[in-house]
Amino acid sequence: MATPTRRLASDGPLRSAPARRTRRFLVGIAAIAALGGALFGYDTGVVSGALPFMERHFGLGSLGEGVITSALLIGAAFGSLAGGRMSDALGRRTSLLWAGAVFIGGALAVALAPTVPFMAVARFVLGLAVGSASVITPLYLSEIAPPHIRGRLVSFNSLMIVSGQLLAYLINAVLAHWAAWRWMLGLAALPAVALFAGLFFLPDTPRWYISKGRRDEAGAVLARTLPAEEVAGELARIDHARGLEAAARRGAWQELRTPWIRRLLLVGVGLAVVQQITGVNAVIYFAPKILAATGLGTNAAITATIAVGVVSVLATAVGMSLIDRVGRRPMLITGLAGMAFSLALLGAAFRLPHSPAVSILVLGLMVLYMAFMQATLNTGVWLLLAEMFPLAVRGLAMGTAVFMMWLINFTVALTFPVLLDAVGAGTTFWLFGVACVLSLLFCKRYAPETKGLALEDLEDELRKGAAGA
Repeated sequence: MATPTRRLASDGPLRSAPARRTRRFLVGIAAIAALGGALFGYDTGVVSGALPFMERHFGLGSLGEGVITSALLIGAAFGSLAGGRMSDALGRRTSLLWAGAVFIGGALAVALAPTVPFMAVARFVLGLAVGSASVITPLYLSEIAPPHIRGRLVSFNSLMIVSGQLLAYLINAVLAHWAAWRWMLGLAALPAVALFAGLFFLPDTPRWYISKGRRDEAGAVLARTLPAEEVAGELARIDHARGLEAAARRGAWQELRTPWIRRLLLVGVGLAVVQQITGVNAVIYFAPKILAATGLGTNAAITATIAVGVVSVLATAVGMSLIDRVGRRPMLITGLAGMAFSLALLGAAFRLPHSPAVSILVLGLMVLYMAFMQATLNTGVWLLLAEMFPLAVRGLAMGTAVFMMWLINFTVALTFPVLLDAVGAGTTFWLFGVACVLSLLFCKRYAPETKGLALEDLEDELRKGAAGA
């Protein structure tokens, strides 16, 4: 018999002493698991400060810069696919443990790289961990969080990503005075050790336990995240979703051929593409190079990049506070409009003669663009990808979408330095602005709204919506 769609009774404030224990448990989980997000942010952001010194050390040209930057990203693409399958087979927690171990080894190998080929291979290996964590961390948080705070808890991972990037910018600015680019890269091993150690104290998610027939363990975890009177109902909802999936199960890849699931996957892939073609990682990876094009020196450009990191963190915090109130779709649409406007002005600013005032203007417009991006699109897309797929294919489908995200990321990182030299910064940012407008039309037509529903109830809603589309 179908379980009716409903909001959980706990869609209000957490209560009393059990509520405080629940809050502490969830905060602890978020703090440890989201270290994967911090490592994601640090390892992607640190290259912006290290590249100018690596360019001198290894004699890199524009293509070489693109190869060094994008090696991590192609590794992340394959890591996201492996992470999705691994998280379904081994569990979300165990998979994060493996990612933590690779983070440690990869960070040390990158820092000690003696040649460009060795550096590229080491960054590819590090990318495997980055890609795996980019899938598993939001998946883990979305499945363990109560519905009324799921948006904020999963978005905490986005906050940790931009916090990791800000930390990278700060460390870059300090170490740039000594050209200590190897230390910039190698310090990523420290939070990786903290992630690896902390994961030994976390459980896996109730939904994964039930998918493996471990109902008692699922109930024990739910008892730590929900009021006691809601645990049985939540177990029943998860069982109901599992029953619907088991009725037609033909394996995860075959499940993706089901029309409504295939449509959701295409939407998810589209959202992943939208997040990357709109230019965010061109700013994250190459902000000092962009600012240097306005006449700033290397150290000044690296230091100025801190402003991008600070605003990214603040904007993500604002997005976290709004996402469960405003909803996912309105955030995406508003953000893309603001990003398109910012990029149009940014492209125009590069048509002005170089001067200190123009450098400040370009930095301000980059900051405005990143504020719109991080508060809306970045927060919304990662959350939707963690929420919108059914349990039977959640790890695989999210891994597929994130694989495409990393492939586009790789393409942008590889080609941006070359494009910058070929057509100039102004035209390049106008192209990103056009991509924002096209992305806005896509999100307005296809992006689902997932605010406030339990994952199993959401699955029913999306099945009905996709079938009727």
